[in-house]
Amino acid sequence: MKIEGRYLFQGTVQQVWDLLTDPRALQHCTPGCKKLEAVGNDEYRATLEIGVGPIRGSYEGKICMTEKEAPRRYKLLVEGSAAVGFVRGEGILTFQEQEGGETVIIVNGDATVGGLVAGVGQRLVEGVAKQTMGQFFKCMQGQLAAHKSGGKTEI
Repeated sequence: MKIEGRYLFQGTVQQVWDLLTDPRALQHCTPGCKKLEAVGNDEYRATLEIGVGPIRGSYEGKICMTEKEAPRRYKLLVEGSAAVGFVRGEGILTFQEQEGGETVIIVNGDATVGGLVAGVGQRLVEGVAKQTMGQFFKCMQGQLAAHKSGGKTEI
């Protein structure tokens, strides 16, 4: 399944890059993320509790950031498994500076799911993926805004 999105941030490319490569911000803003611990350079072990329709599970997996070209792009590799199935995905996050100090993040990727999760239907899985990605980026936008205003971020 294709994963695509476009998200506007009120900050410079460097500010957005710093936020989207910060493990504490990643853990805080990833829906259902219970644990994110470093196991190597830009590689993390993660525990997420998520559901697709009536199928819920606790996924154990890893997240890696590769092909980093700071502060312009990186590839995100994700894989996880649970008793209810598995997910594997990869995506490119591209950071584009706009006039006025804004940054657009463009996400292009692919994901595969299997097991019981795949049985709920492609449309439902795609909807949950899009909603989860939207929640993640909305949280990140809020974290950046709070940081820029001198307020306390939640990370």
